Amino acid sequence: MTFQSAQQQLLAILAPIYDAREANAIAHMIMEHLTGKTKIERLLEPASVLTAKEESLLQSYIDQLSRHRPVQYVLGEAWFAGMQFHVNEHVLIPRPETEELVTWIIDEAVQDAQQILDIGTGSGCIPITLKKSLPAASITSIDIDPNALQVAHDNATTLQADIQLIELDFLNESLWHKLPGDYDTIVSNPPYIKAMESNTMAKHVLDYEPARALFVPDDDALVFYRKIAAFASTHLNKAGSIYMEINEALGKEVKQLFGATGYHVTIKQDLQGKDRMIKASKAYYLPPSQA
Repeated sequence: MTFQSAQQQLLAILAPIYDAREANAIAHMIMEHLTGKTKIERLLEPASVLTAKEESLLQSYIDQLSRHRPVQYVLGEAWFAGMQFHVNEHVLIPRPETEELVTWIIDEAVQDAQQILDIGTGSGCIPITLKKSLPAASITSIDIDPNALQVAHDNATTLQADIQLIELDFLNESLWHKLPGDYDTIVSNPPYIKAMESNTMAKHVLDYEPARALFVPDDDALVFYRKIAAFASTHLNKAGSIYMEINEALGKEVKQLFGATGYHVTIKQDLQGKDRMIKASKAYYLPPSQA
């Protein structure tokens, strides 16, 4: 089978599932992983032939993709901030808006040597990227799922990022004593999708990504933000800040929650123009230059 015919097979499977642009991107991702050749290299040699092993792998990939399994889980990898992360169904697939959140933190960091807490680490993409950019920072990451923590541990080892990983149910306040530090930065991409929104979600997300990392009860959609605000009231340093992803439909509510508990709040839009990130800082604190 030639590179060209393999690409056509992939597109035939992907076209009914994704729009044309995304289907094309996924097909090229699969082919590059399979052959080790870039898109340009393959276009220059369309008559090149897959090996028997590559053909066998291709058929396995096609079978998985036809069942709507995300390409990142099919390949076991996802790219984030220019780094390759291992992913599987125990962790969310890293997304561009999360990368924007991390960039926001790095851009505003006033010191390298700071204490950072990451709540709900998943693949570890947030703390690892922060550690690579802020090497003097001390970063603690927590997650309720030991399987997710194993993925994060493997990624931290591969990418040589020294972070502390702790298994902990953050919603259980009786366990907060296991996080005794005072933090300069708290960051989280918590579950924030209402259960009722599941009927509008794509099959490749709904059927494969971990529900516990996605959904919150319809009647308590802000549960994680409320707990983070409560935790930060005693564990965030005076000049500290909290950075979080939010449900684009709940920005006003999250802002009100933190504003009511004494924080100065900024909502930031992602590159798609959606309210997807929020920063909360202790409102009573002014840096010396502004005091």
